Amino acid sequence: MNWDNFWEVIWLFFWGFVFIAYLMALFSIVADLFRDHTLSGGWKAVWIFFLVFAPFITALVYLVARGGGMAERNHRAEQDARAATDHYIRDVAGTSPADEIAKAKTLLDSGSISAEEFDHLKSRALGSVRA
Repeated sequence: MNWDNFWEVIWLFFWGFVFIAYLMALFSIVADLFRDHTLSGGWKAVWIFFLVFAPFITALVYLVARGGGMAERNHRAEQDARAATDHYIRDVAGTSPADEIAKAKTLLDSGSISAEEFDHLKSRALGSVRA
């Protein structure tokens, strides 16, 4: 086994890892820039300009200067996404068949609907008859 080739492969993997980690940090920084509504467009342009022309130093400065805010904005975005998903699920799910039957039974007991209408609503809630 040739040890020179072995260490070249290890070195290649190391620099590949460093490059991918840098790209992930860069994408996180750009996403955070556009997620931050308190930062003006001019400052966003300045950060992007320096990320293009002095990427490593700018990324380090950004992470040191705004890293805490990055975590807070990311956490807030996750909470907003979770709340939107929960709201969407509640809207789509609607009511259960038991809830619909209970409402129809209340209407039947109050005399608002007839027994035939109750049976129709009950069968529709159970999925036997489509509306």
